[in-house]
Amino acid sequence: MNPETAAAFSLLSAEAVRTRAQHMLTLGLDGKLPNFRVDLSQLDAAAERVIAVTRQNYPSLDIPFHSRWRHFIVGGVDRFERIARAAGFKDAAARARAEFDLAIISVFLDAGAGPQWRYTDQESGQRIGRSEGLALASLDMFMRGAFSADAAQPLRVDASVLAHLSADQLAQGFRVNADNPLVGLEGRAALLRRLGALIAESPGVFAQNDSARPGGLFDHLAASDDGKSIAAPEILSELLHELGPIWPSRITLGGIPLGDCWRHPAMKTSDATNGLVPLHKLSQWLAYSLIEPLQRGGLKVTDIDGLTGLAEYRNGGLFVDSGVLVLRDPSQAARAQDAGSELVVEWRTLTVALLDRLAATVRERLKMDSHTLPLAKILEGGTWAAGRAIALEKRRDGTPPITVTSDGTVF
Repeated sequence: MNPETAAAFSLLSAEAVRTRAQHMLTLGLDGKLPNFRVDLSQLDAAAERVIAVTRQNYPSLDIPFHSRWRHFIVGGVDRFERIARAAGFKDAAARARAEFDLAIISVFLDAGAGPQWRYTDQESGQRIGRSEGLALASLDMFMRGAFSADAAQPLRVDASVLAHLSADQLAQGFRVNADNPLVGLEGRAALLRRLGALIAESPGVFAQNDSARPGGLFDHLAASDDGKSIAAPEILSELLHELGPIWPSRITLGGIPLGDCWRHPAMKTSDATNGLVPLHKLSQWLAYSLIEPLQRGGLKVTDIDGLTGLAEYRNGGLFVDSGVLVLRDPSQAARAQDAGSELVVEWRTLTVALLDRLAATVRERLKMDSHTLPLAKILEGGTWAAGRAIALEKRRDGTPPITVTSDGTVF
């Protein structure tokens, strides 16, 4: 393996995300970043916000993991669980494959929807936007068999269907029109087409016990190590290695596409990764969302705190709106920023490191530890909801403090 390829693989891990984020925070605390000042004196207030929202959402502090599965619960009803019980899967592995199918599709369609788009839920009549609306739209398409090649088995996703999915089909499923625009529609459809093509080309991973489907990844992960347990960071590493090529080729190194990885001049190293900052937001969101299917499928998932916080605009917005992160040039907040801009990369990277700091403060206040309150539960309790709440306090439409131009494949 040439040095550049080895260097590229070193960035495809949760450890790389955390290590570089902590380095960025150190630079910020030393006043050496071009776009943000870091004011840790405001961290306690941010932690109190998170605790207040967590107690409101989960009074007993019995908090589930932050994952896509929470968005399938509407009005207290777990829509997927209801479907799964009626489906009568033949065994735990068959259900796990279906859950992997749904989670992978739904997460990859989960980049920011934009402020205008809404999905009308046929069951409740509610018009639901943002991540929850995207979840329901993807669940409804899955239920109808929109991703299945077999009409007799609607609850599956087939590579052959994904490979030919059009933006028009996706628009129909998500009820997109001129009055209900969805940001990055074509980018989302193209991402799923690339996913379908990649899966079809990798039967050794995705077709061990069935035709090629995203859910085949369950069998691949279940066969790892002793077949009884898997570490959460290993889930992420497998996702990045097996599915990494589907992401737009923003940056490649040694022939390896790096996905959600960006350039920032402050990130100095002595090897080929100089200036590169990995974040892997959607892949980590997916890794969190695969934990429960793996557990239900009979595997023990360890080292859940080995994954990092998610570098997205609700978590990041919490720190900006609460004053932990302060723009050096406040006028930047009024300008739409490209996802690869120095400012956005800096913001997202600092968010990852600050989530670790905030988690420690929250645990201390609640007299809990990383075992009873892992980061996955703090995110759910939690930081994401607190970021949305403070955004609504600060801005009537609840938009984040910094606007990012998205193609539907970042966050």
